[in-house]
Order: sequence, then C-alpha cells, then structure tokens
Amino acid sequence: MEKEETRAKATVREYRTEELAEAAGIPVRTLRFYRERKLLPPPRREGRIAWYDDHHLARLRTIAALLERGHTLGGIAELTAAFESGRDVGQLGELLGIGWSEETPVRLTPEALADYFEGEVTPENLAAALDLGYLAVDGDAIVHVSRRLLDVSSALVREGVPLAAVLETGHRVREHADAMALLFTELISSHISADALTRLRPLAKSVVDAELTMAMDRLLAPGGGAAPESGSGPGPGPESGAGQTPSS
Repeated sequence: MEKEETRAKATVREYRTEELAEAAGIPVRTLRFYRERKLLPPPRREGRIAWYDDHHLARLRTIAALLERGHTLGGIAELTAAFESGRDVGQLGELLGIGWSEETPVRLTPEALADYFEGEVTPENLAAALDLGYLAVDGDAIVHVSRRLLDVSSALVREGVPLAAVLETGHRVREHADAMALLFTELISSHISADALTRLRPLAKSVVDAELTMAMDRLLAPGGGAAPESGSGPGPGPESGAGQTPSS
C-alpha cells in the first residue's frame, strides 16, 4: 500500500507559478489574483517556492470554462465556498438546474475525469459539458450529473468518437428528450391529472425505451438506411442525417 502511494505521488506533475500560468494560458498576475480571491487551493510550499499540481490546473480550466459560460468571478467564488463548506452531492440538482433526479451523480477528481476521456478534456469540451449541465464544480473536484451518461460517453470515446461529437449529439438528444417529456406531461395532465405524473413516470420511460429500440431495429435492418461506411459519402436529405446519429 505504501509503495502504491509513493508511486502515485511520484506521478503527480508539479508546476511553479510561471509554469502553471503558461499551462493554463493565463498571465501570472491573473493566477495570483485567483489565489487572492481564494478560487484556488493553496499550493505546496518549499521555502519560498510555491508548487502547484494538476488539481490546480484543472481548477483553472474549470474557471475559464465557467467564465466562458457567463459566470462571474464572484459567483464562481460563492460556488466554490459552498461546496468546500460541505455541500452534499444530493443538492447538486439545484446547481445543475434539474431539481431532484433519479440519476446518480458521480464525484471525480480532475485526474479521474482525464482517465475517463484521455486526451479529450480540453477547455472547449469542459465548457460544453458545463453548458449541458453534465458537470458541476465541487471544490477542486468535478461532479458528473449522471453515472449512466458518464459511462456511455466514456465508452463512445474509447471506441474512437471524439468527445466534442459526443457532447454535440448529447445536446441534440436533450432537445428531443425535452420534447418527449413535454408530450407525456401534456398527455397525463390533460386526461388524468398533473398529480399523476410522478406515479406514471415509469410508463413514459418504457415508451421511450421501446420506441428507440424499434427505431434502431428499423435503421439496422437490411435496407433500413443505416449510416454509410466511412468514405462512402452521406445519403440524401434529412434521412441521411438521422441515419448518422447512432454512429456519432
């Protein structure tokens, strides 16, 4: 066990102040400003030398992504303070704008997130995931809103699908899912009552699962219009776009 911990420590990359600023693509004065605002945890010190690690770099990239999405530094500081004071993961629904959810959120260190999506955790992809509501900031860690979505996204990336394409497809799926949820809500509210929505929610999930299964069956059947092989060129019209979705 001690040997494993020693190896883990040995693999942690450390940065001096100037090196961290360069890796994050920000001026040194901005890094120091973030430290003064307590947006970064304290560095490890050896005498007068401050040593930062990949946790600090991940935090800086998260700050950049949040700023990109329109958050203020004050808001980011409040968010960080709330989590570091012990905010429970069950309260993430409010942060992510989804309320209570059946989905299981997952806490991830920056290193674990990088392991899930090796080479794909860029500021642009992080910003897209934050915009979708897939990710939230939790101190110097990150929380993914759904274990199932995390596993599926990671599996697609391992198969060779770029994370940017996965996130773009996720955005499109979200639009269709919102439309289906609205259809079911209107159906139950109009013909039964809004109070029955929670009780009958499993029926909606069964309908979506069955319809998606049959849609994939039709698409993958001989002559069903499955996505063309790479290099064969897209098919005509909207049907071609629909056929390409499962492979994206």
